[in-house]
Amino acid sequence: MLGPDRLRAAFCSLERVEELEPRDLGLEQRELFRRWPAGVSVVVAESGGRRAGLTVSSLISMSLDPPLVAISLAHVASLYEVLEEAGEWTASILSGEQDWLAQHFARSVPPLVLWDGIPVRDDDPRLIADAVGWLKVRTIDEVRVGDHTLFVGRVVDLERGPAGSSLVYVAQGYTAL
Repeated sequence: MLGPDRLRAAFCSLERVEELEPRDLGLEQRELFRRWPAGVSVVVAESGGRRAGLTVSSLISMSLDPPLVAISLAHVASLYEVLEEAGEWTASILSGEQDWLAQHFARSVPPLVLWDGIPVRDDDPRLIADAVGWLKVRTIDEVRVGDHTLFVGRVVDLERGPAGSSLVYVAQGYTAL
């Protein structure tokens, strides 16, 4: 068992090593979370005649009563300004066969993603066709955290889709579950 003096000395030597070799915890966090599977969806917002979409793996269910969901967006994301102006948005939870759509919408900086050839629903062009399900959401709060904003929204409508498998992102790639 180490006494308090030896523990203090060991801790101080660790501090000196960290001073010599600074760690990039943000980079380490990114690497760690790449190993943790996350569901994939495309979030879309429209404002001022602009429709923007972005692949996100940060869609989370926050509350059931009232029904709330949230997404986290980088301030530099192409969707950020449009979603902030729109006040409402949709999320299409992608099927295991829609990895090409996830890749298409994965661009996070302008120009905004092109919509030619994108299969959207006839009743709402903000919704991707043949998804696992869809949410229509109204933003009720925005929380700035670091270089991101957490958009918290109330679910105003949702629907289950026809897809049998879901798309997840893990180890820098898309996988069907």
